[in-house]
Amino acid sequence: MTLDHFWLLFNGLSTTLEITFFSLLFGSILAVGLTLAMVNKIPGLNLLARTIILIFTGTPLLIQIFLVYSGPSQFEVIRHSFLWDYLSQAKICAIIALAFNTAAYSSLLFKGAIESVPRGEWDACKALGMTRGQTLAVIVPHALRRVLPSYSNEVILVLKGTSLASSITIMDVMGYANQINGQTYDALMAFSAAGIIYLGMNGILVLIFKQLEKKALAFQS
Repeated sequence: MTLDHFWLLFNGLSTTLEITFFSLLFGSILAVGLTLAMVNKIPGLNLLARTIILIFTGTPLLIQIFLVYSGPSQFEVIRHSFLWDYLSQAKICAIIALAFNTAAYSSLLFKGAIESVPRGEWDACKALGMTRGQTLAVIVPHALRRVLPSYSNEVILVLKGTSLASSITIMDVMGYANQINGQTYDALMAFSAAGIIYLGMNGILVLIFKQLEKKALAFQS
């Protein structure tokens, strides 16, 4: 394994970060919707949210990626629709699978954080005559501060989960590590170097979330 191979691994870094960013962005938006559907017990949507959570927390992420990537091609109506322009792209399929996966886990974190807010705060909002929406506007910021330490773990899991995207031809860090291993048969160095890159990215994320937690929880100490 040469120095050029190490630079090749870094070529996949931008793809890894891109998939992580958009998966977290769309996943967090979807998680908020799932959480609100469950907290407010909206008929129909509550059942739909719980079904999505059951499917995406109860099956392996690798299977979800394969299904999103290979499943739509089985339906002619999809292949002849505008959706095929997007679903035929491996990177978009990986983002969709990771977004739904992290949304399922994040919505459980968000719901737990909202329910952990002391009952007195709910009663105070009720005593002030606040509507359900106004009450959530008060409660949610408190809940977000409580969920931050747990959510940082979910972000790291998403970053590590992007390594499975190489199984559908995406050339991220893991994809290039596989390619280098195939060219040099030096599995120890290729995958060790990829592991060091993931370790470095996770270390940076931990430091960022530590700083965010200090600021978010400072007033509670």
